[in-house]
Amino acid sequence: MSQRKNRRQFVGQSAAIGAGVWAGTGLQPKLKASPLQSLAAACVGVGGKGGSDTSHIGGQEVAIAGLCDVDKLTLTKKGREFPDAKQYTDYREMIEALGDKVDIFTVSTPDHTHAAAAMMAMNRKKHVYCQKPLTWSIKEARMLRETAAKMGVVTQMGNQGTSENGLRTAVELIQSGGIGEVKEVHVWTNRPIWPQGAGRPAGSDPIPETLDWESWIGPAPMRPYVKDAYHRFNWRGWIDFGTGALGDMACHTTNMPVMALKLWDPTSVTAVANSGIVDNEQFPSTSTLKFEFPEREGLAATDFYWYDGGNLPPDEILEQLPERFQQRIADQKAGKLRRKTSGAVVVGSEGTIFSPDDYGARFDFIRNGEVTKDYKLPEQSIPRIPYEGSNDERQKWEFVKSITGEYKTGTMSNFGYAGRLTETMLVGILALRGGEVGKRYEWDAKNLKCTNDESVNKFVHREYREGWSLEM
Repeated sequence: MSQRKNRRQFVGQSAAIGAGVWAGTGLQPKLKASPLQSLAAACVGVGGKGGSDTSHIGGQEVAIAGLCDVDKLTLTKKGREFPDAKQYTDYREMIEALGDKVDIFTVSTPDHTHAAAAMMAMNRKKHVYCQKPLTWSIKEARMLRETAAKMGVVTQMGNQGTSENGLRTAVELIQSGGIGEVKEVHVWTNRPIWPQGAGRPAGSDPIPETLDWESWIGPAPMRPYVKDAYHRFNWRGWIDFGTGALGDMACHTTNMPVMALKLWDPTSVTAVANSGIVDNEQFPSTSTLKFEFPEREGLAATDFYWYDGGNLPPDEILEQLPERFQQRIADQKAGKLRRKTSGAVVVGSEGTIFSPDDYGARFDFIRNGEVTKDYKLPEQSIPRIPYEGSNDERQKWEFVKSITGEYKTGTMSNFGYAGRLTETMLVGILALRGGEVGKRYEWDAKNLKCTNDESVNKFVHREYREGWSLEM
């Protein structure tokens, strides 16, 4: 009994870093775990990405004590890997049952249930790993960031590129002035790769006996089950459940420029192109957004452009890219690519950084229209993760070892950082749902509201369905 008490004391006292924006400050837990003080986790969502999240956490010598998934077939499959874990279809029941027996909760569900599950866990002083985007709504991102700071827990969002050495090198290069003053950033994605731009399907189908539809809907408005329309993968395109191409990929593809340039709290967002939302059901099939960022901490005012659904930056940007990539762009325009390109271009006064990698892990330095190797990398100012493995495994190592105190730098994509990243990107949803192409929606980040069009403020948050809550 005394050993268990010490373990609980350790877990409750050892989380000093999860709440702040990562800034190389060296914040660290004060205590370490002894070999006898092993950690236990309960995992919400264990299929698809949640399957690897669960396995990777378990691979860090964390005991998996609970598995939760709305699909009993998925539960049964994952249960074979972790036969000692108790199984649930409702995360509320699992958190209530295991809250005093585990230290960590992972949340790898559709976007609309991230906040409620993560909040419930943090309010019980549990460390939380949550998939991207951190939340479905802007206000939820703010609330999770504030709660993580209040509770002092270790947190991490699943934007795996943050653990890549290449991303950290690119950030250092930009922040050291390697490409000069930056006033323009362009990021595009090959998403959506699921249905978007249509209305709700008619009719309904019988709910499979193996599916807990009530728990899948969660805090969103109830609707009939339609086979293959929402569950399993296509939920990303539906406004009630996902955040579209922007929510799915911006936390990955914008991560490097956002971190390097401190692109927080835009003052406005404009839908330069918007194919339209049908019946307030699915996100547009294509869009282009312009975010405006003011001068901040000595950095120049910056315009950030986002493109999805096959939209691309203007030719004067694309023509700067390496010839090998320009050929891929040409093939994309000709409809010859099976999957469209993605990329990030950071335009400086003395050079350009281009990454064709969703994670910012690989990049080219472009000067005078040519890729150059003739540049000197700055001294490292961002720590590197001392663990070999995939970026996903490295991020889980960073998370777990920050809890035990063995990794003193702390999680880079903690909810302080990830909350701001998610909140910033989701401002773009307001312009998409507002629907007016070319209209500049002015944003008051401090108070989370649009100041020149009250009609879009209802999209900052929503009321939860009865029986589901966002605890504070």
